[in-house]
Amino acid sequence: MGIAFIRTLILYAVVIAAVRVMGKRQIGELQPSELVVAILISDLASVPMQQTGTPLTSGIVPILTLISCEVALSGLTLLSSRLRRVVTGRPSILIQNGQINQSEMRRLRFTVDDLMEELRLCGYMNVTDVAVAVLETNGKLSVFPSCAKAPVTAEMLHVQCPPDGGLPTTLICDGKLFPESLRAAGKNRDWLEAILSTQGVTVEGVFLMTVDNLDKTIIIKKDGGALSSARAAG
Repeated sequence: MGIAFIRTLILYAVVIAAVRVMGKRQIGELQPSELVVAILISDLASVPMQQTGTPLTSGIVPILTLISCEVALSGLTLLSSRLRRVVTGRPSILIQNGQINQSEMRRLRFTVDDLMEELRLCGYMNVTDVAVAVLETNGKLSVFPSCAKAPVTAEMLHVQCPPDGGLPTTLICDGKLFPESLRAAGKNRDWLEAILSTQGVTVEGVFLMTVDNLDKTIIIKKDGGALSSARAAG
């Protein structure tokens, strides 16, 4: 039992490392070659995990080989657009100016039901509401609405937008201060203590605290499991 436990931990660590090497894509965004590698890795890891008589290297070596091949192939596809098209394919336009590309749908074996389902998931009920729909190489449908169905933007209304504060930096999470984030935001401990004192809370009493490039600070306090929020300008 102990040997099986240790072998499982080792294989678990190897598979996690292998997936990390492959990159940060989600399962639904994997390219075909990456999906194949992910499936093969799970099969290769399950055999030595279940059969303690099988050498551990019989699972680890093939996994490392697959990852090496995948990394090498990814590097080659960066250098050759032709190889990239062979390995990952190319995007396909299924709708152009509200017209369905029927020949392309037949080539891809993409049914009308599949198309309408994807459009509904994107918030469109009619094909005529769509200007362009592109089936990406990862199998997802990118939908661009027609001018009449496009959401109104500030540019259309000629509205002057306020300055963007950028991505907020997390300073405190669950009562723990991140000094490196505080330095990255260009702040110091004195500034932090001053902001917290205006809210009547300490670092340990903060569930989440963020600050953006415009010094807009958001503080969510701990309150016996309940959350309350406060905003302050730095």
